[in-house]
Amino acid sequence: MGTSFLNSVKDNVMENKSDKRTRWLHIRLTEREQQKIRDKHKQSTSRKLSDYARKVLLDKTIKVKQRNQSLDDFMAEMIQLRNELNAIGNNYNQVVKKLHMLKDFSDVKSWLLLHESAHQMLQQKVAEIKSKINQIDDQWLQG
Repeated sequence: MGTSFLNSVKDNVMENKSDKRTRWLHIRLTEREQQKIRDKHKQSTSRKLSDYARKVLLDKTIKVKQRNQSLDDFMAEMIQLRNELNAIGNNYNQVVKKLHMLKDFSDVKSWLLLHESAHQMLQQKVAEIKSKINQIDDQWLQG
């Protein structure tokens, strides 16, 4: 390779390092146009809107995040289930606390003893479901 080729490559690299964006491009948009651009930006992997706009205007490749709609639907259902489980657990705990305050009734005590193992199983299952939902939620958010 000749020295002229190496000098050309070196000059090109130096030019790219010193390229600073000092020019502005101002455009007017309708609210609808702006929202459409923002929505498309959110679907891309570009962190900044300006980076996304430059790529679009300069015909560069834009990487788009892909979402799995069935997984999104599944996650929505799981989140709703988690919320319902939390509500059921809270209601159950409130009932048990009230029953514990009524120590004078032998029927209440026997009922509590009889249903204590069911309560523990319910709490264990709820904890397992919550843990699994949280694992899937973490994977989903990374996707």
